[in-house]
Amino acid sequence: MELDRTDRHLLSLLQSNSNLSLSELSEAVNLTTTPCWKRLKKLEESGVIKKQVALLDADKLNLSFIAFVMVKTNDHSHEWYQNFVRAVEEFPEVMEFYRMAGEYDYMMKVITKDMNKFDLFYKKLVNSIDGINNVTSTFSMESLKYTTELPI
Repeated sequence: MELDRTDRHLLSLLQSNSNLSLSELSEAVNLTTTPCWKRLKKLEESGVIKKQVALLDADKLNLSFIAFVMVKTNDHSHEWYQNFVRAVEEFPEVMEFYRMAGEYDYMMKVITKDMNKFDLFYKKLVNSIDGINNVTSTFSMESLKYTTELPI
């Protein structure tokens, strides 16, 4: 889908604050409410807007332990890949999950309460999935930047 300047402006506004009313959005992009609403619907239907969510403060929920877990495997079959993805999707601690190029095959961003909870996650991960031959974890000391806003 080709986005024009107005679409990009709408998306930027929504990324900053998805609670803006239709009239506030319309005014900000110099449209009346009906054309603005139609643009928003088109962005939703095309999948550009996937969903709207509430962003929670992990620290206030006592979830401040962040680990980056890198996984290597010798099994690169499609079946193993599908099983691995399904298994990892079941772990609520995994916030992000990527297939990588380079030294490691997969990387996860994992959030838990503390090192003890991470250790429980780690043991479940390595004991529930056959075919993992190396797992390396690094831990965040301090979050320097966090955003969900895409650079559109």
